[in-house]
Amino acid sequence: MADWAEFALAFAVFLVTHSVPIRPPLRPILITRLGPRGFTLAYSALSLGVLAWLIAAAGRAPHIPLWYWAPWQNHVTLVLMLLVCLILGLSITRPNPLSFGGGADDRFDPERPGILRLVRHPLLLALALWATAHLIPNGDLAHVLLFGSFAGFALIGGRLVDRRKQRELGARWHRLRDRIAARPVISQPASWTQLLLRLGAGLALYAALLLAHPWLFGVSPLS
Repeated sequence: MADWAEFALAFAVFLVTHSVPIRPPLRPILITRLGPRGFTLAYSALSLGVLAWLIAAAGRAPHIPLWYWAPWQNHVTLVLMLLVCLILGLSITRPNPLSFGGGADDRFDPERPGILRLVRHPLLLALALWATAHLIPNGDLAHVLLFGSFAGFALIGGRLVDRRKQRELGARWHRLRDRIAARPVISQPASWTQLLLRLGAGLALYAALLLAHPWLFGVSPLS
């Protein structure tokens, strides 16, 4: 069991840092002291740091294979990660009063919902695809526990967010949902320039991840 100690500790720290700081009364105190922007930056840095440690700890855990790697798995990962990056490009900083992670909700236009017409929680969808993309080629027990947990959280997270937002917004949540659902699946974007910039940002992120992956994690997704 000692060989699993770091992985178990990293997992526990990850769960704590992703639950305690965002709950009252700690979150209001931190926002008051750091400011909204300072809290977001500090929490993001903490989350990324703990996530990097958790992934590294999974790599150092005892290798217990549940299935073996095959070349086709890399192709699936590359395709899914392209979708992840495009979804992030289309959703990051976009106002989204029905979920989390967006920009100023008062700027949200239900007549031009963008990607929200297709999926209410794009960041959770990106998380689920990211976890699945990395689960497929990593069939050992530690990585299955790691990425399987992320995928499971993303799948149930949408319902949890919906319940919280319904409590916060009341009848407005239902009105916004219905107005978004009434829009055509394919409609003219509010700005073609912004759409192309967001898609370009997603492609740039994809290229950056391909280049940085060997340096960050010691494995090239193209090999």
